[in-house]
Amino acid sequence: MKIHEYQAKELLAKFGVPTLRGQLAHDADGAAKAFTALGAKVSVVKAQVHAGGRGKAGGVKLVKSADEAKKAAAGMFAKPLVTHQTGPEGAKVRKVWIEEGCEIARELYLGVVLDRAARSPVVMASSEGGVEIEEVAEKHPERILREWFDPLQGLAGYQARRLALKLGLSGDAFKAAVPLLQALAKCFLDKDCSMVEVNPLVVTKAGGLIALDAKVAFDSNGLFRHKDVLAFRDKDEEDARELAASEHGLNWVSLDGDVGCMVNGAGLAMATMDAIKLAGGFPANFLDVGGGATKDQVCAAFKLILKDPKVKAVLVNIFGGIAKCDVIAGGILAAAKEVHLTVPLVVRLEGTNVEIGRKMLEESGMKIHTAKTIDAAAKAVVKAAHGGKA
Repeated sequence: MKIHEYQAKELLAKFGVPTLRGQLAHDADGAAKAFTALGAKVSVVKAQVHAGGRGKAGGVKLVKSADEAKKAAAGMFAKPLVTHQTGPEGAKVRKVWIEEGCEIARELYLGVVLDRAARSPVVMASSEGGVEIEEVAEKHPERILREWFDPLQGLAGYQARRLALKLGLSGDAFKAAVPLLQALAKCFLDKDCSMVEVNPLVVTKAGGLIALDAKVAFDSNGLFRHKDVLAFRDKDEEDARELAASEHGLNWVSLDGDVGCMVNGAGLAMATMDAIKLAGGFPANFLDVGGGATKDQVCAAFKLILKDPKVKAVLVNIFGGIAKCDVIAGGILAAAKEVHLTVPLVVRLEGTNVEIGRKMLEESGMKIHTAKTIDAAAKAVVKAAHGGKA
């Protein structure tokens, strides 16, 4: 789960990370009032969307008056914000954060993520703050510092000091960096985060450190432990189909292809999408209905897939383990009738009672093509999506 910048700063502040004063506004007049209330000579209006690259897309504006704040906010509310992370359709701006300005001497990058290869959380730091870390990694990988730490012990003081020294910090900035780095690591661990990022972390001309921007994302599997984090959830920022899928206990990710996929098991779903790509097609979605899929879940899955106007054919790839193949076949037939399926449907079943399940599909009188292997199913559905007969 992702949260907005202003929410991330609220959370980080509770761990002792220094941030600037700001106010939230939901319209242009509110932005003007927020500027006046802050009483700063210079403020920044920031679009609040779950996407990076806002500055380059016009989602971050420096303003010096209430009128300028109003104008900047009005421009952001007027049209979708298009960044490299939103895609060409952009993201609708529903709120803006007005924050007081500060005098910047240096910009740094800090981030905490899980290094799956090392099976350990890692703090990443760079002197190239204000720049997308992917760009730094590509052009100057030697400028990215890494410090792996024990999840049971947290980031040790000597590790934080080592990072601060490598970043070239000294004096008050060095003293402030050590507890700040430890606070980011603690937030990452305590709140079951998948990412904590401050970019940029600025060194002010007075020698202090301030988190000028912040991103925090959470492992959804740990959210049941954090009601305070769940309160940050903004459903308006989530993909409508992914949100609907979660309400039915389905795992869904929207993609750009034209072959709808319904599979049970994340690993099988990934293999299915690979097979579609190898057959020359493009998946329209990742959809895992789980090992114990019910008729209602299968029906909900079909409805979600068919809401995508790009879908030209559907592939169902189910391994009958917990749920037997004949039960799955019955659910597929009921769902196909209920949603009035009009696009080609290819079904590959394997597992317990597979022959009974295939026979049910083949004798149903419906236009359903059955396949015995993933490759055969993928080739059939891609052919059907391109106008051929499955």
